Amino acid sequence: MRKFLDSYYRVLNVLLGASVGILIVPVTIQMIARNTGLLPNWIWTEEMARFFFIWMVMLGAMIGVRDASHFECDVWPELQPRANALLRVVSTVFVLVFALVFVWYGFRFVSFGWNQQSELAEMPMTFLFIAWPLTGITWLLFGGERIREDIRIVRFGPGAGDEPPQHDLAKGSVV
Repeated sequence: MRKFLDSYYRVLNVLLGASVGILIVPVTIQMIARNTGLLPNWIWTEEMARFFFIWMVMLGAMIGVRDASHFECDVWPELQPRANALLRVVSTVFVLVFALVFVWYGFRFVSFGWNQQSELAEMPMTFLFIAWPLTGITWLLFGGERIREDIRIVRFGPGAGDEPPQHDLAKGSVV
């Protein structure tokens, strides 16, 4: 399971980088069209920019749960490893509850938009709406992995490589 989650995480990082790169294209076309007379004003660029922005946010939220850089505030002083792990378990439980809300209502959202198409690109809205339940499922996977490791620390104490996660901006997502 660990190899699958590592591979899935790498795919999410690539998709996040691609969505940011692709988002630049319609936004740039919009800016050039609005501020110069070089290009015609294409309306589809606004819609595509919105769709890629939504996916970019959802992909970033998925990656943030795995990196422990999302849904986390440092309000407690540094405690002993078992106490820190217990606090992370409590925090992760709240994330998992929120993930279940995303999954449950996300699938309802997908069924609502099943036969809808976007106004300008005439793209099925399911491609956009599926981001919500996919984000919830991913949070469940990554949160489950995190909570399992933290419960092990609470039960048996820290192992050799069980330091608290360090937020190194040079590592993690490609963006």
